[in-house]
Amino acid sequence: MNVKKGYKQLVAEAEQQIQAIDSSELKARLEKLDESVVIIDLRDVREVKREGKIPGSLHIPRGMLEFWVDPESPYYRSEFDKAKELVLYCNKGWRSALSTQSLQNMGIEEIVHLKGGMEQWQKDGGTVETN
Repeated sequence: MNVKKGYKQLVAEAEQQIQAIDSSELKARLEKLDESVVIIDLRDVREVKREGKIPGSLHIPRGMLEFWVDPESPYYRSEFDKAKELVLYCNKGWRSALSTQSLQNMGIEEIVHLKGGMEQWQKDGGTVETN
């Protein structure tokens, strides 16, 4: 298989078109969290079970994201009824960068992703909710 554009280039290109926040900015959003801000954990269910998640975040498997946020989809989730801003994160910030770009392409404007993902969140002392 000959890959002409690898994941590193895809992520770098996405990061040129999207907005990222760091752990301190997310902590500030969590302090005044209301239902208009939806924090989305894109990691695999095994990652969430093993490592926990950022408090208040909604787990959406990466493969279902576009279907769960689109009101025309049979998989639409009511959590997005009052959403005004989305904050996406994954483990390292790669999946969330690509996902943020994808949702922007769908017309969602108020969206950011967590730079460095869950790994950086934990390094920065962010709290983790376990099951």
